[in-house]
Amino acid sequence: MAERKQLFLNLFEMACVSHITHGLWSLPGNNRHRFGDLSYWTELAQLLEHGGFDGLFLADVIGAYDVFRGGPETALREGLQSPNLDPLLLIPAMATVTERLGFGVTFSTTYEPPFAFARRMSTLDHLTRGRVGWNVVTSYLPNAARNFGLEGEVPHDLRYEYADEYLDVLYKLWEGSWDDDAIVADRERKVYTDPAKVRYIDHVGERHRVAGPHIVHPSPQRTPVVFQATGSPAGIEFAGRHAEVVFTGGRTSEEFRRNADSMRQAAVRHGREADDVKFIAMAGVIVGRTQEEAEDKWRLYRENASLDGILAHHSLPVDLTAFPRDITVGEALIRADVRPEAVPFLPLGRTVGQALDFIAGVRDDRFLVVGTPTTVADTIERWLDEDGLDGINLRQYHSFDTARDFAELVVPELRKRGRLPQEGERFGTLRERLFGAGRARLPERHIGARYRGGANLDDPVPPLRLQAGNVASF
Repeated sequence: MAERKQLFLNLFEMACVSHITHGLWSLPGNNRHRFGDLSYWTELAQLLEHGGFDGLFLADVIGAYDVFRGGPETALREGLQSPNLDPLLLIPAMATVTERLGFGVTFSTTYEPPFAFARRMSTLDHLTRGRVGWNVVTSYLPNAARNFGLEGEVPHDLRYEYADEYLDVLYKLWEGSWDDDAIVADRERKVYTDPAKVRYIDHVGERHRVAGPHIVHPSPQRTPVVFQATGSPAGIEFAGRHAEVVFTGGRTSEEFRRNADSMRQAAVRHGREADDVKFIAMAGVIVGRTQEEAEDKWRLYRENASLDGILAHHSLPVDLTAFPRDITVGEALIRADVRPEAVPFLPLGRTVGQALDFIAGVRDDRFLVVGTPTTVADTIERWLDEDGLDGINLRQYHSFDTARDFAELVVPELRKRGRLPQEGERFGTLRERLFGAGRARLPERHIGARYRGGANLDDPVPPLRLQAGNVASF
């Protein structure tokens, strides 16, 4: 009998009050207001560690949501990802109180230099003993661009070209600058590092000049696990070259499979194997001991969701709540003097009421289940076997009830079915949990591995060319 595919189980988090379940922070017993207290994170990490989770995934933004209603007021009122703490600083505390829990952390390639980030991630990989991954993002908020000295956003595809060079620098530092045996720690000769086994990288690119050498010795994984969230053509091509785990989704099984297949094909185009990329979707799981209990929770969450928070999160350039629900979206756009191409996801012929209902329920897609532990486990098995999903980012409706419910009610059922590791099972690094024991480092066919031992530092691969455009100046 073939071994059953196991689920990679993440909890989706962010160091703020309102992450992706807007308005629910105010529910009784919700701990989200404690996000600035270190004990919130250590308690959560221990809950996940003992509850059978594989990882905690930390989202991030570096700007305010200030498009909706022409300013940040709605987002600030809602606590929408502001205030927001630096997620990298939370990981050491959580690593201290756990032994197997992995950590995925978001950081943007667009605005900050790669050398300093390489140092921070190598430090985290050391401190966690190889339990860290990096979610590569290019930043999309207009306010983020202004925060770093630009007048407006760097064009979408150009941001991915920037990111491609950024990762090239990082691979040179992480993989090529130090040999594995550079640290000798010879007390008798009083030699700590063998200088012959450490080298400059001397990267000179279109955007970055980095001499090196890397200032941190090789960490357990060297390169942290490379995560990416995407669905755009540019993002898919970038993922084919770099990503090991991709967050993607779809409102139907067919849409999800199309997204995943396009990234597998991109990976093959870049000399990798199709199964070098794993796929995780954000999933909503509302579980109760009875169907009625689960549906009561779901009703509570839906009734308390904030439409204003959802609209601000979408950066909608038109306030549809200001118009009668029975007029069409097209008519509302004319009255607001907003061009249709500014909101391509809104059907112009639908009524405002229908559009608002659609936006409010946009996350109620294929990866949502409300029911008993058996119903939830049955559904997750379909996601694994029929859709080809490898893992989920569990959406939090209530902190810590969402994670606790899953740990207490769903994890035992999935373990019974062989879909999660048994209690106490260890995997070493985060990459080994994802890809198997003995695979703590990037595979040889990954583009980052070409710099190992200092090879090819003077012969970089051609950069991705996704669009013609002017480079934004700082």
